[in-house]
Amino acid sequence: MGKKMPTVVVVDNSPAIKTLFERSTEKLGIELIIFASAKDSLEYLQANKPDLLILSIILPDKNGITLLKELRKSPLHQDTSVIMVSSKDYAQDRLAASELGVLDFIPKPMPMQTITDVIVKYTKAEPISK
Repeated sequence: MGKKMPTVVVVDNSPAIKTLFERSTEKLGIELIIFASAKDSLEYLQANKPDLLILSIILPDKNGITLLKELRKSPLHQDTSVIMVSSKDYAQDRLAASELGVLDFIPKPMPMQTITDVIVKYTKAEPISK
Protein backbone atom coordinates (compact mmCIF):
# COMPACT_ATOMS: atom_id res chain seq x y z
CA MET A 1 0.00 0.00 0.00
CA GLY A 2 1.42 3.39 -1.01
CA LYS A 3 1.77 6.50 1.09
CA LYS A 4 -1.19 8.84 1.33
CA MET A 5 -0.74 11.93 -0.82
CA PRO A 6 -0.51 15.13 1.24
CA THR A 7 -3.50 17.44 0.97
CA VAL A 8 -2.84 21.12 0.35
CA VAL A 9 -5.72 23.58 0.66
CA VAL A 10 -5.38 27.07 -0.81
CA VAL A 11 -7.85 29.84 0.01
CA ASP A 12 -7.31 32.68 -2.47
CA ASN A 13 -9.79 34.44 -4.75
CA SER A 14 -7.31 35.37 -7.50
CA PRO A 15 -7.75 33.35 -10.71
CA ALA A 16 -4.07 34.02 -11.53
CA ILE A 17 -2.95 32.60 -8.17
CA LYS A 18 -5.22 29.56 -8.68
CA THR A 19 -3.53 28.88 -12.01
CA LEU A 20 -0.09 29.50 -10.52
CA PHE A 21 -0.70 26.92 -7.76
CA GLU A 22 -2.11 24.39 -10.23
CA ARG A 23 0.93 24.72 -12.49
CA SER A 24 3.43 24.79 -9.62
CA THR A 25 2.10 21.56 -8.14
CA GLU A 26 1.20 19.48 -11.19
CA LYS A 27 4.38 17.42 -10.83
CA LEU A 28 4.03 16.98 -7.07
CA GLY A 29 2.26 14.04 -5.51
CA ILE A 30 -0.33 16.12 -3.64
CA GLU A 31 -4.05 16.63 -3.59
CA LEU A 32 -4.60 20.35 -4.27
CA ILE A 33 -7.92 21.88 -3.25
CA ILE A 34 -8.54 25.58 -3.95
CA PHE A 35 -11.32 27.75 -2.53
CA ALA A 36 -12.06 31.33 -3.64
CA SER A 37 -13.38 32.58 -0.29
CA ALA A 38 -13.28 31.90 3.42
CA LYS A 39 -16.97 30.97 3.32
CA ASP A 40 -16.41 28.41 0.55
CA SER A 41 -13.54 26.82 2.48
CA LEU A 42 -15.24 26.62 5.89
CA GLU A 43 -17.48 23.61 5.27
CA TYR A 44 -14.51 21.59 4.05
CA LEU A 45 -12.17 22.81 6.80
CA GLN A 46 -14.68 22.13 9.58
CA ALA A 47 -14.56 18.43 8.64
CA ASN A 48 -11.03 18.03 7.23
CA LYS A 49 -7.48 18.83 8.30
CA PRO A 50 -5.16 19.40 5.34
CA ASP A 51 -1.45 18.68 5.59
CA LEU A 52 -0.86 22.32 4.62
CA LEU A 53 -3.25 25.28 4.52
CA ILE A 54 -2.27 28.29 2.42
CA LEU A 55 -4.33 31.39 3.19
CA SER A 56 -4.43 34.70 1.41
CA ILE A 57 -4.81 37.61 3.79
CA ILE A 58 -7.08 39.48 1.38
CA LEU A 59 -10.26 37.56 0.61
CA PRO A 60 -13.64 38.80 -0.62
CA ASP A 61 -15.59 37.94 2.53
CA LYS A 62 -13.17 37.99 5.49
CA ASN A 63 -9.44 38.22 5.72
CA GLY A 64 -7.21 35.18 6.14
CA ILE A 65 -6.07 36.22 9.62
CA THR A 66 -9.69 36.30 10.84
CA LEU A 67 -10.36 32.92 9.21
CA LEU A 68 -7.28 31.43 10.86
CA LYS A 69 -8.30 32.83 14.28
CA GLU A 70 -11.64 31.03 13.89
CA LEU A 71 -9.98 27.80 12.74
CA ARG A 72 -7.48 27.82 15.64
CA LYS A 73 -10.43 27.65 18.10
CA SER A 74 -11.26 24.19 16.75
CA PRO A 75 -9.32 21.24 18.19
CA LEU A 76 -8.96 19.98 14.61
CA HIS A 77 -6.93 23.04 13.56
CA GLN A 78 -4.98 24.01 16.66
CA ASP A 79 -1.79 22.69 15.05
CA THR A 80 -2.62 22.77 11.33
CA SER A 81 0.40 23.86 9.27
CA VAL A 82 -0.41 27.25 7.74
CA ILE A 83 1.34 29.55 5.25
CA MET A 84 0.03 33.08 4.70
CA VAL A 85 0.33 34.83 1.35
CA SER A 86 -0.44 38.45 0.62
CA SER A 87 0.10 41.18 -1.93
CA LYS A 88 0.30 43.60 1.02
CA ASP A 89 3.39 42.89 3.11
CA TYR A 90 2.50 44.69 6.35
CA ALA A 91 4.37 44.21 9.63
CA GLN A 92 1.09 43.97 11.59
CA ASP A 93 -0.10 41.12 9.32
CA ARG A 94 3.19 39.28 9.80
CA LEU A 95 2.93 39.73 13.56
CA ALA A 96 -0.69 38.55 13.73
CA ALA A 97 0.18 35.56 11.53
CA SER A 98 3.18 34.73 13.70
CA GLU A 99 1.05 34.88 16.86
CA LEU A 100 -1.32 32.37 15.25
CA GLY A 101 1.52 29.93 14.62
CA VAL A 102 1.92 30.50 10.88
CA LEU A 103 4.98 28.71 9.51
CA ASP A 104 5.79 31.16 6.73
CA PHE A 105 4.59 34.44 5.22
CA ILE A 106 5.10 34.80 1.47
CA PRO A 107 4.56 38.08 -0.35
CA LYS A 108 2.84 37.99 -3.75
CA PRO A 109 3.71 37.72 -6.54
CA MET A 110 5.59 34.53 -5.87
CA PRO A 111 7.54 32.47 -8.39
CA MET A 112 6.36 28.95 -9.20
CA GLN A 113 9.55 27.53 -7.68
CA THR A 114 8.79 29.24 -4.35
CA ILE A 115 5.36 27.57 -4.25
CA THR A 116 6.85 24.17 -5.09
CA ASP A 117 9.65 24.57 -2.53
CA VAL A 118 7.29 25.62 0.28
CA ILE A 119 4.89 22.75 -0.37
CA VAL A 120 7.73 20.20 -0.48
CA LYS A 121 9.29 21.68 2.67
CA TYR A 122 6.14 21.53 4.78
CA THR A 123 4.43 18.40 3.40
CA LYS A 124 7.38 16.25 2.30
CA ALA A 125 5.57 15.92 -1.04
CA GLU A 126 7.52 14.06 -3.68
CA PRO A 127 7.65 14.70 -7.41
CA ILE A 128 5.61 12.26 -9.45
CA SER A 129 6.83 10.74 -12.67
CA LYS A 130 4.42 10.95 -15.56
